[in-house]
Amino acid sequence: MEAQARSLLLRGYRRSDRSDHQSRAKDDEIDALSSGKAEPMKIIWRNGFVRLVFVCAIIWVLLILFALLFHLWSCHSSISFLSALCRKDSKVLVILDSMGLTPKPLHRCPIPVLDDPNAVVVPEKTPDTIPKKLSYIEFDKKEDGEEESSPLFGGHQSWAQREESFKLKSSMKVHCGFCKGGGGEMEEIDKKFVKRCKFVVASGIFDGYDAPQQPTNISTRSKKLFCFLMVVDDVSLDFIQQNTSMKIDKDGGRWVGIWRLITLHNLPFDEPRRNGKVPKILTHRLFPQARYSIWIDGKMELIVDPLLILERYLWRGKHTFAVACHKHHKSIYEEGDAIKRRKRYARPLIDLHMKIYYYEGMKPWSPDKRTLSDVPEGAVLIREHTTMTNLFSCLWFNEVNLFTPRDQLSFGYVVYRLGEAFKFFMFPNCEYNSLFVLHRHTREHSSKVEWVKSLDEFNGNNSVLKESKAGLGLWLPYPGDLKSVKLPPVDRSSPAG
Repeated sequence: MEAQARSLLLRGYRRSDRSDHQSRAKDDEIDALSSGKAEPMKIIWRNGFVRLVFVCAIIWVLLILFALLFHLWSCHSSISFLSALCRKDSKVLVILDSMGLTPKPLHRCPIPVLDDPNAVVVPEKTPDTIPKKLSYIEFDKKEDGEEESSPLFGGHQSWAQREESFKLKSSMKVHCGFCKGGGGEMEEIDKKFVKRCKFVVASGIFDGYDAPQQPTNISTRSKKLFCFLMVVDDVSLDFIQQNTSMKIDKDGGRWVGIWRLITLHNLPFDEPRRNGKVPKILTHRLFPQARYSIWIDGKMELIVDPLLILERYLWRGKHTFAVACHKHHKSIYEEGDAIKRRKRYARPLIDLHMKIYYYEGMKPWSPDKRTLSDVPEGAVLIREHTTMTNLFSCLWFNEVNLFTPRDQLSFGYVVYRLGEAFKFFMFPNCEYNSLFVLHRHTREHSSKVEWVKSLDEFNGNNSVLKESKAGLGLWLPYPGDLKSVKLPPVDRSSPAG
C-alpha cells in the first residue's frame, strides 16, 4: 500500500510539472509575441519599400519609352507645335539645353544627303531683291584732313561709311576689299581660268601653314561641274613645290591633284590669318563668275560630294547661305573670352572689339533670338552668290578688316545689323564634322601680338606689334564713350576650344 501511495504521489508531481511547464511555455510564447509586435511591422514595411522602389523603376522606364515614342511620333505629326519639338533648332530644345536637360551632342552624325549626285537637279538662280544692284569701292580715298598714305586693300573706311553700309537700299556701293594698289593680285593665267568657274570648291593655304588635302567621294559629274581652287601665297607655293607632286599644264596653270592653284601676290596684310580671310570671305570677289561656292579651310579633306552639299544645305530649303553652329559657344562674348584664354589674339584688343559691339547694341545670345547661335564654325561656308549674300560677305570682311581677324566674332554682329533681311541656314555641328577629315597643320602658328596683355605693351619699341594694314578701328578714335562699357559676364561652362 505504501508503494502504491508513493507511485500515485509521483504521478501527481509529474502532472503538476507538466502543467507548470505548459503554462510556462504559454507564458513565454505570450511574452515573445507581446515583446515582438514591432518586428512583423518592420518586415512588412521593408518589403513594401522594396516593392515601391521596384514599381517606381518600372514606371520610370515606361515613361522614358513613352517619351521616346512620343518624340518619334511628333517628328511626323501634322500638328505644327508637335513637329516643332522635333526640330534641332527649336526653342523648346534650346531652352532645355540651357537647363542641361538634353544629352550632349554627337561629334559626328549622319548627313541626310541624297544617294546619287546624278539625281540632283540644279535650280534656277535665286532672284535678287534688296539690294538689286551691288557695286564696290575701288579706290581708297581718305577723309578730308587725314594724312595721305599708301592705299589699303580694305580701304580707309570711316565710321560714317561703316554705318551707312548697313542701311539697305535698292542700289548699294560698299567697301569690299581689292582697292587699287592695296595688294592681292592674281596672275593673268589664273584670272583667265577662273572665268569659266560657275561652281567652285575653294580653299586656301598661307605662309606654308598646311598641305593640300585631296577631296574624296567626288562623283564624275561634280568633277566636271566644279572648279576646285586652292588659293596660296608665294611661301605656300614654294612649300607645295618642294613637298608635293605639282604639275603644270600647257597654259602654265599649276595643279596638285584635283586642286588648281591660284597664287596671290603682294599680300594685302602683314598677318597670315588675315590674308586667309580674303579667299574665305571674299570668294565672290576672287571668282566673280561663280554662282555657287563651298569654302573649306586648308587643313580639311572634303569627304562629301559638293553637289550633294549644295542640295542638302541650299537647294532643299531654298537657302542662299549656310554655315554650321559652333560646337561650344553661342554668344560672341563667350567666344571672345575663349579666344583670350587660348591666346589667339591680343587680349585688350579682343576686349575693345567686344566693347564696341556691346555699345552698338549686340546682346549676348539667348533663346529669344532668331538664330540658333551667334557664333559659327566658319571653316565651311556654303553660298549662292546673290547680291544679299555678297553684301553680307562684304560687310563681314569689313568688320574683320577694321577690328580683329577673329571672324567668328564679327559674323553674329553683321547678322544682327542686317536683321530679318539676311536669312541663312545654320546647321548642326555634328553634320559639319561629318563633311570632312581634319588634318594637322604643318607647323604651329604664333605671333607676338597674341601674347599681349595690356595696351601699354604696344607703346615704344613694341609699336611694331600694331598691324599697319588692318585693324585700324582698334586705334582710331571711336565716336562713342567706351570707358563706361562693361562687358556682360561669361559663364565658362564649356572648353575654350
